[in-house]
Amino acid sequence: MRNVPASEDFIRPHLRKLAAYTPIEPFEVLSKRLGRDATDIVKLDANENPYGPPPEVLEALGSMPFPNIYPDPETRRLRAALADLNNVPMENLLVGCGADELIDLLMRCCLDPGDSIVDCPPTFTMYAFDAAVNGAEVITIPRLDGFRIDVPAISHAVEQQRPKMVFLTSPNNPDGSVIAEEDLLAILKLPVLVVLDEAYIEFSEDPSRLRWVVDRPNLVIFRTFSKSAGLAGLRVGYGAFPASLIEYLWRAKQPYNVSVAAETAACAALTNTDYLQRVRDALVSERQILIKGLQQISFLQPYPSQANFVLCKVVDGQDAKAVKDTLATEHAIMVRHYAKKELSGYIRISVGRPEDTQKLLAALRGICRPGGSNGVSTTLEKE
Repeated sequence: MRNVPASEDFIRPHLRKLAAYTPIEPFEVLSKRLGRDATDIVKLDANENPYGPPPEVLEALGSMPFPNIYPDPETRRLRAALADLNNVPMENLLVGCGADELIDLLMRCCLDPGDSIVDCPPTFTMYAFDAAVNGAEVITIPRLDGFRIDVPAISHAVEQQRPKMVFLTSPNNPDGSVIAEEDLLAILKLPVLVVLDEAYIEFSEDPSRLRWVVDRPNLVIFRTFSKSAGLAGLRVGYGAFPASLIEYLWRAKQPYNVSVAAETAACAALTNTDYLQRVRDALVSERQILIKGLQQISFLQPYPSQANFVLCKVVDGQDAKAVKDTLATEHAIMVRHYAKKELSGYIRISVGRPEDTQKLLAALRGICRPGGSNGVSTTLEKE
């Protein structure tokens, strides 16, 4: 065949330069790579809920009446339950295959190629990634000391560069800090769509601002079932949107974006809020135990957190990636290390069960000892 272009020539030009997002690996892959049984792995690298969902979820999944029928394209049963739980009109709510899908959907509906968003790193990297996928520019406004957002710099960027969206996260991933209410209110006064990600709000002392969406036409809030409800594997997230905006998201979303299993599981989880509260309380209590234990490790400086994870700066001449790799290869304990420049000297540790905390702290104390295995470096995973 003459003059047939290479297959990659059909790809949109901006996507040819896109760096792939590197997700955390699941138990099956880790088990094979580490040569360990999956039950031996202490997985503290992805902020998953170690207790799993309420027992009603497995019961409901085992008795789904119509798995052979397409799901409700409007997820009416789940949206009604969420409206009741959050005191927000059902019409303002949209459910997605995880909050990640809704982030991308919002960008596809609002951003033209060449438009821009404001990103405040270090934070959840999907905002910048999805902006790149959609051909948008990213205006980077680094966080201040203590991971507080730089309100004057954001305001200046909005005035001078006219971005369409500002992405904020509270509690923020990876450090667990919450946004001050006066800072949020200041950003909401700007002529920009403010997207507030509340993926970890259940673990915080701060209240959710979900109901604010009803009265603020430039506010969007995302929530998820992945963390507090233990449904990360089933991918259920939801968003609260202004009524005038959500109409267009309904037009653009995939019709069957939430599976029957996902909606069934989420609805079942909401029937046992007592269980969800007990698990939340257990993780918040364990978070404090974990922080106190990490404070005793000479080469770690843990930060305060209102999420289900703790960010630690690695000091005393230790290498953060070497610490992460040593925990993985010698102890089958997985924590998160970042290749990003602003976080290259940090590790993030998810809050686990009490036995997970004890195993982690014992391994870290072993690294502290003279002759401990500090300095081991492998190429376990590309991050």
